[in-house]
Amino acid sequence: MGAALPHAPVGPRGPGGPRRRRRGPLGAVRTVAGQVFVLQVGVVLLLVVAAVVALVLQARYDSEREARNRSMAVAESFASAPGIVAAMRGPDPTRELQPLAERAREGSGVDFIVAMSPDGIRYTHPNPHRIGKHFMGSIGPAVEGRTVTETFTGTLGLSVRSVVPVFDDRGRVVGLVSAGITIKKVSGAADHQLPLLFGAAAAALALATAGTALVSRRLRRQTHGLDPAEMTRMYEHHDAVLHAVREGVLIVGGDGRLVLANDEARRLFDLPPDAEGRPVAELGFDPHTAALLTSGRPATDEVHTAGERLLSVSHRPTDRNGGPPGSVATLRDTTELRALSGKVDLARKRLKLLYDAGVSIGTTLDVVRTAQELAEYAVARFADYVSVDLADSVLRGEEPQDGDMGTSTGTSTATGPALGLPVPGAVPDGTPHRAGTIPGGTIPGEETAGAGTVHAAGTTRGTGVIQGVVVPHQSVPADAGTVPDAFTANDEGQPTALRRTALSGIRDEVPLYPVGMLIQFGASAPQARGFRTGAVTVEPVLGDFGGWQAQDPEHAQEIVDFGIHSMITVPLRARGVVLGVASFMRAEKPEPFEEDDVSLAEELVTRAAVSIDNARRYTREHTMAVTLQRSLLPRVLPEQDALDVAYRYLPAESGVGGDWFDVIPLPGARVALVVGDVVGHGLHAAATMGRLRTAVHNFSTLDLPPDEILSHLDDLIARIDQDERGAGAESADAGTEVITGATCLYAIYDPVTRRCTMARAGHPPPAVVSPDGSVEFPDLPAGPPLGLGGLPFETAELELAEGSHLVLYTDGLIEKRDRDIDIGLELLSDALSHPGRTPEESCTAVLDALLPDRPSDDIALIVARTRVLEPGRIADCEVPSDPAHVAEVRAAVARKLAEWDLGDVAFTTELILSELITNAIRYATGPIRVRLLCDRSLICEVSDTSSTSPHLRYAATTDEGGRGLFLVSQFADRWGTRYTPDGKVIWAELALPQQKNGKRH
Repeated sequence: MGAALPHAPVGPRGPGGPRRRRRGPLGAVRTVAGQVFVLQVGVVLLLVVAAVVALVLQARYDSEREARNRSMAVAESFASAPGIVAAMRGPDPTRELQPLAERAREGSGVDFIVAMSPDGIRYTHPNPHRIGKHFMGSIGPAVEGRTVTETFTGTLGLSVRSVVPVFDDRGRVVGLVSAGITIKKVSGAADHQLPLLFGAAAAALALATAGTALVSRRLRRQTHGLDPAEMTRMYEHHDAVLHAVREGVLIVGGDGRLVLANDEARRLFDLPPDAEGRPVAELGFDPHTAALLTSGRPATDEVHTAGERLLSVSHRPTDRNGGPPGSVATLRDTTELRALSGKVDLARKRLKLLYDAGVSIGTTLDVVRTAQELAEYAVARFADYVSVDLADSVLRGEEPQDGDMGTSTGTSTATGPALGLPVPGAVPDGTPHRAGTIPGGTIPGEETAGAGTVHAAGTTRGTGVIQGVVVPHQSVPADAGTVPDAFTANDEGQPTALRRTALSGIRDEVPLYPVGMLIQFGASAPQARGFRTGAVTVEPVLGDFGGWQAQDPEHAQEIVDFGIHSMITVPLRARGVVLGVASFMRAEKPEPFEEDDVSLAEELVTRAAVSIDNARRYTREHTMAVTLQRSLLPRVLPEQDALDVAYRYLPAESGVGGDWFDVIPLPGARVALVVGDVVGHGLHAAATMGRLRTAVHNFSTLDLPPDEILSHLDDLIARIDQDERGAGAESADAGTEVITGATCLYAIYDPVTRRCTMARAGHPPPAVVSPDGSVEFPDLPAGPPLGLGGLPFETAELELAEGSHLVLYTDGLIEKRDRDIDIGLELLSDALSHPGRTPEESCTAVLDALLPDRPSDDIALIVARTRVLEPGRIADCEVPSDPAHVAEVRAAVARKLAEWDLGDVAFTTELILSELITNAIRYATGPIRVRLLCDRSLICEVSDTSSTSPHLRYAATTDEGGRGLFLVSQFADRWGTRYTPDGKVIWAELALPQQKNGKRH
């Protein structure tokens, strides 16, 4: 078996052997018995800890499950209780439901039972101060008819709440019920099991100690009192001699001689029979292997040769921890495994590459950014240079059309070989292009939002800024003189026009077209074939000139001279449509592309193509929605002198909403302020917002009070909802969600009386800032959101001091998921409580204090500073109901107009007033009053107590009367009627004459 091994002493009492000191089972951990004891104690402690953790986790899981079941059962029981539906539909749900909810809460043991409207407005709550406020949990699925159970941390600790819908007999959701309970109320079972567990652990530990003592006694008899170190020195060489194993073992002594070689080692190295005891250098080992065996250097899985075999050698010295000098080496034949592991390694790397690509490509919904991510990711991982060329229609959000290939429209073009070699004039001289960068400029026909802000034109007494990116664009430029129109082709002989959208490489200077260039690929180019047919092309050796260079051989030679020697062209195909072409090129890597690389390239491009197509669709839909929304919002503010107005409009970070605002001049120098919010986002919300804004303008021309305008809007929303539901029921997509509501606040300010009349429909209350800086939220009746119907709207009237600020806004300004609405109102109040600010400064301060980092909802904000019409510009008198006094009124009017330096319109004004006063005397009753207002125009008003509306008619030639209102309509710029609680007012407006400097009085 080889060289004789030195023998260890036989035992503590053997001949000549030293006497060993016996150690008890707990004497030291160096003994086998001590190690067994420590091991058993560790196992017991580990089991105890694991059991405690498992018990705690199980108790927590059971507690949470019990809390979920209890909260869901209580919520469903309360929601299905008799009379709940009727109470929610009643005029005062809180009065009927609050007692029931509190009795159910006390009887069921939950912490709260909250009944609420489908919009989340609480009807009940254990804290009466929170009734009428928004529910803070998730109610979206419950509104759609599903139940919601969620865990949250409230004021009482970790809790569970459930939200269930309340259905009427037709299956419609008329309200929601939420029940919640803290988890600690249903926990505590684990506390009773811990003593039993600790008792069992103590018993196990005692049993382990007794067992260890018995094992230790037996081990001392078996090992004659030897400790592990002595046993290791005694048996280390014997344990290594395992001739039956499939791994070779070589043991080398400290003198460099071979101590032992098992059968597998002899076979692998073809050792002679007398190899043991001879120096390693004389046994014919490979010099590298012999040096390792005699060096004592540790090694792991080093590759060594033995003839035609590849061996994996692991080498360790044996003199560690007091062992004998020398080393031991283990050998494994990996000749066949090496080839197989190489393939596995390659497959694993490719899978890792594709996985990382899925994370790195398509991080945004931007076509250009996604294309650049593909190019940058593939460089240095798969190729040295990568270019992505897309059709112009894709960059605009459209699908590629036949017009993306074909005939020139007459514009000068830049042509080149398949790789996009620049030609003279394509890039301005002295302008180097850096691969992967995008020069400035935009695609023709696209709008650009400068610096993310669109400024609205300022008007008299009103300035504003609509902030946020309104129209997205793709930053894919084309240098001047290098952007030809798209080509159209109906046959394969025409060039294909694609836009260089992304370019990345290991070096900056490369003879390829820069980003933004519109390239005409010849019919023989792989890019043209790929875009036209969807086929993948592999050019393993570009220097062979297999046809790709036919369009421009000279420039093709320049590309090859630069070092680009191999290329794969893969079409970007998504949902059956080819969007463009990606080209992978190698220059520094000497290996050419092979057929095996095609699958990897196709996988990379397929992932990117889906992301590009998603970005293209998003670009198209978002552009349409934003363009529609922008066209529906006011571009400029109307001219008026009653208010100084500043405003802000910020669309949500993703998508568009239905928020809108308006400033509408009304007769009598009054001004209406409107702000509203349509439920939902997208095209539907924007279109509904436009319909509501148009309706508000139409209703405002009727000069209706705010509550009546909201009633008309409520009917309009109900009809829109009914039409949408009817259309959804008839179409195949009957489950399409429709917009079912909106909120609105309508306010009318009169600069003559300083009174502001307003009404709101489910909208946040306005803020009134006094000239001294104090902020107040008027107690304005909330009213239901538009579209719900059933409840009337109420009007409130305030008297505002001159210089007060009236602030209107949408809920996106004050509401956040992680912030209560009351906190938002407090922040708004703090931002506004600064006297002396202009409306523009107030808008900026409010947005700085409340604007979230990533707005999830649109924000509309209006700040209006009140003005007062000077008393000297107002004339008011009462006219007796006698035609004889008309002449006196006309004379008084003439004097007042002369005082205002408006003698040019005196005759017209007297004629209009005499006709209006005569009609009032003839057809109306009660006192008649006349009022003149000199504002941006001259306003004549005649009021009486009759509610009969005058009508314009054309008198016949034989009629003696009937021409009064006809004359009024001819001489006045505008005229009309508005109704008051005491009767009506007939008004007419006349334009003021212009002074020599072109300005009006």
